[in-house]
Amino acid sequence: MEKLIITVAPTGNVPTRNSDPSLPLTPDEIAEDVYRCYQAGAAIVHIHARDENGEPTADPQVFKVIMEKVKLKCDIVIQLSTGARAGKDAAERGACIDLKPEMASLATGSSNFARSVNYNPPGLIKDLAQRMAKNGVKPEIEIFDLSALEYAVFLAEKGLLKTPLHINLVLDVPGSLRGTARNLFFLVESLPAGCTWSVTSIGKSHRQLSALALILGGHVRTGIEDGPDLGDGKPVSNVELVERIARLASVYGRSLATPAEARSILGLP
Repeated sequence: MEKLIITVAPTGNVPTRNSDPSLPLTPDEIAEDVYRCYQAGAAIVHIHARDENGEPTADPQVFKVIMEKVKLKCDIVIQLSTGARAGKDAAERGACIDLKPEMASLATGSSNFARSVNYNPPGLIKDLAQRMAKNGVKPEIEIFDLSALEYAVFLAEKGLLKTPLHINLVLDVPGSLRGTARNLFFLVESLPAGCTWSVTSIGKSHRQLSALALILGGHVRTGIEDGPDLGDGKPVSNVELVERIARLASVYGRSLATPAEARSILGLP
């Protein structure tokens, strides 16, 4: 099997300090937390930005400061979020792409969150995909159900997405596809040939689906953003979450990929 790429999602748009006191919010806090996760084995960081009040923002200047501070500390692969919670339209959500991160998230379908819509209409998807192509940014295709996967394949066939794709299977978001082994197997069996893939599992399914991803040869995302429930009801830090996946990888005989090895696996420059 390929070496395991651990992606850490340290902040997200939803978690608060009340839910987890170790949540990094400021650029300095995020950079320091990312560095500690890098030391623990993370090869990619999935970055969300917060404003001075701790609220989600798509402001490219905030992303720029975070990127600069992370790069001063380590060579982890930086992936910026273009998610629906921080911005409304393609221009706002895609502004960070012009910073030319190595990767950016690209959801290829709309779905439900617990209290809102994960809004990704075809025109917005195409605009973000074209902006990524123009800036040499590799999309991580965020898949919340099978239709989004089928649409990603359609876009690749039309030349709007460059193959091989890198696909992140997101399970157990309230309102979307449940985090079960059956659903994971179904999605993995539906993946296009030659792609790389990872699993993000939200909440209680995190432990089981992360282990299955390891066994099946996929990669794993972890972090406070995904609200993993480790069974004891206690808040957990990003570093502890990365260390947990690293231990699990050791049990199943998967060596951890360095950022340089992750770049090679994903076809990054």
